[in-house]
Amino acid sequence: MMNSEFAPSIATRPVYGVLEPQQGTAHLMVADGEGGGAILDLFAKADAAGTDLRSSACIIYVKAANGTDMGDDLAQIGAARFYHGPTLAAAMSRIRKELVDAHMGLQIYLAGTETLIGVVQSEAMKVGYPYDGMHSEHRGSLARRVQCVHCKGITENVTTDPMVCSHCGLNLYVRDHYSRRLAAFQGVNIDAEDPGQVPEMVEKFP
Repeated sequence: MMNSEFAPSIATRPVYGVLEPQQGTAHLMVADGEGGGAILDLFAKADAAGTDLRSSACIIYVKAANGTDMGDDLAQIGAARFYHGPTLAAAMSRIRKELVDAHMGLQIYLAGTETLIGVVQSEAMKVGYPYDGMHSEHRGSLARRVQCVHCKGITENVTTDPMVCSHCGLNLYVRDHYSRRLAAFQGVNIDAEDPGQVPEMVEKFP
């Protein structure tokens, strides 16, 4: 699967590229689901260029919410450190430790869903890593992590617009406005002025 393409949108909507090998003293790679393919492609590019990433690479990979799991393929790469986990939540303590223990020259590569990319970017920025210094490639599900602007609750794996907030039950319009700090898109009550007048839910983020 190739990297995802997105229609032009507002300035806060994240933009993703294609992972390319970078010069660095260490390489942290975090991916989920189909993002595993981007990591495999990254190593293939490095090998073709005669660049050794394996000896200084840490790969943290988790199965996607849609069930896609490329962990066995990634384990064959032979990275210095490899973790294969069931969920992003289960991997977060390991990701935080890698970020806290990092030294100058670390390169961060993120691949897969917007939730994984955004959450890890947010964690990295908390410890001072610049947003523009991270490399990301979107692959797989377009499902969104959405914050209700009214109750502040976050709903994971949203595929429809409008949606129902899993915390307060309001019907929300899913905006393209994105918060890097929260790693979430913003959801706004769609029937505030006309209660009950809610458009039919459409799957927009499969």
